[in-house]
Amino acid sequence: MTDPAQRDGCWEDRESGAPLPMLFVAAGALVDADGRVLIAERPEGKAMAGLWEFPGGKVRDGETPESALIREFEEELGIDTRESCLAPIAFASHRYDEFHLLMPLYVCRVWQGTPTPLEGQKLAWVRAPRLADYPMPPADAPLVAMLRDLL
Repeated sequence: MTDPAQRDGCWEDRESGAPLPMLFVAAGALVDADGRVLIAERPEGKAMAGLWEFPGGKVRDGETPESALIREFEEELGIDTRESCLAPIAFASHRYDEFHLLMPLYVCRVWQGTPTPLEGQKLAWVRAPRLADYPMPPADAPLVAMLRDLL
C-alpha cells in the first residue's frame, strides 16, 4: 500500500530544493483595554513593504523569544513590558524563498508607555474580526484566526 503522504506529494515538497536557513523571530499582539490589537505596516525599503504585521523581530543569539520581544517593543514602539506580561498563544512555521521562518506569537495586555512608530512604520489599532482586512505576510496571516478566536 502506498503511503498517503507520498501520494499527496508531501515527500516531494519536503525534499525539494536546498535546505534553507532558519530565521527565528518573536511577534507580539498588543491588546488594549478596548480589545483592539496593534499592527504595524512594513515601511518602504524593507522586504514585504506595505504589508501589516504583528510587532516584533529577530531573536538574537543567546536571547530568549520573550527577551527579544521586550527589546523589539522598546526599539520599535518605545514601550516597556515584562516577561510575565507575555502569554504565548500560537506560532507560525513558514517557508519563504530564501529562509524558513519560525515565529512564536505572544499576547501582551500590560505595558508602560504609548506605542509610537519609531522605525518609520504606520500603526493601527484593529478589532480582531477586522484583522483579516489588512494584507499580511504569509506567516502572519494564519495567526489572525487564532487571535480572533482568543479575543
